[in-house]
Amino acid sequence: AVIGCEAALWALRKMANLASGLEGIDQLTLTRYVLAEQRKHKEASGDLTLLLSSVQIACKVIETCVRRAGIAKLYGLAGDQNVQGEDQKKLDVIANDAFKVNVESSQKVCVMVSEEEDLAIVCDKQLSIAKYAIAFDPLDGSSNIDANVSIGTIFSIFKIADPESVKTPEDAANAILQPGRDMVCAGYAMYGSATNLVISILDGGVQGFTLDSSIGEFVLTHPNIKIPSRGKIYSCNEGNLANWDKPTQDYVQMLKFPSAGRKAYSARYIGSMVADVHRTLLYGGIFFYPADKKSTTGKLRLLYEAAPMAFLMVNAGGKASTGKEEILDVVPNAIHQRVPVYMGSTEDVDDVLAMLKG
Repeated sequence: AVIGCEAALWALRKMANLASGLEGIDQLTLTRYVLAEQRKHKEASGDLTLLLSSVQIACKVIETCVRRAGIAKLYGLAGDQNVQGEDQKKLDVIANDAFKVNVESSQKVCVMVSEEEDLAIVCDKQLSIAKYAIAFDPLDGSSNIDANVSIGTIFSIFKIADPESVKTPEDAANAILQPGRDMVCAGYAMYGSATNLVISILDGGVQGFTLDSSIGEFVLTHPNIKIPSRGKIYSCNEGNLANWDKPTQDYVQMLKFPSAGRKAYSARYIGSMVADVHRTLLYGGIFFYPADKKSTTGKLRLLYEAAPMAFLMVNAGGKASTGKEEILDVVPNAIHQRVPVYMGSTEDVDDVLAMLKG
């Protein structure tokens, strides 16, 4: 019946020769995509499908708040600091609450970890004994909020072996401290000129969806994203260059002043990881945020920034490293652990790793 309906709609467009108004009515929505992926796994219970439905609702709520931030006076500081010691913006707090409420309401998560929360969150077991854990940065790039620059939400989903044993925040933290290779799903939403949601489920590749506000659905616009093997863009906070190690400094100089026969790279840096990684995924090149003299272990958080982005990058054919090991192989020792990050096109990442190894 569904196939027949889609065929009829397609025929309607062809007969009417419509130039506008009905574009996209036959496109694959995120909900349909997730259901199709579920059918590929006979052992699937549908729990991940329901969880991802709640995630996309949370992203739609946050997107609405971001769009109305100026009108609704949501810009500015909330007056508190998060566990990282960073000043919280009003939208940080709203996004965190929206994500927690919507995800927990799915009744499919037993553990949540947020950038904005000091401890891991144990979900209400009176609702159900769920088998998934989720870590998220509810609003990445929040320093850009007031300037109306692209910001986003990042999330990673893991399966918990023994959910019934999770009773305290410490239990919850221990349950989710898994390497990125154990992730079952990762993704991000980017709130910019359009709202994109990029997702990867197990071995299903990397798919990019765009929110169609006319129907309130994410529709597939970037199927099977594959990053080029080499790019022409490097993305980093070059203002920190003086504090980096010499191999990373030399690498930047090589990109700007290449040897004969190679072209110089263009520099692009937005300051929102979501936006910088999104561009890198589509255009190729490299994004990096190395350790430095001030942040000796790195700046980006492993569970809800580095690992999910590495999962997407690797599944798109790219590479992601701390400079010493692949990000997906790092076993977290704390929920807010930080790591250095080098990710992007395989050949570009190989270049910087060769210099780091001397």
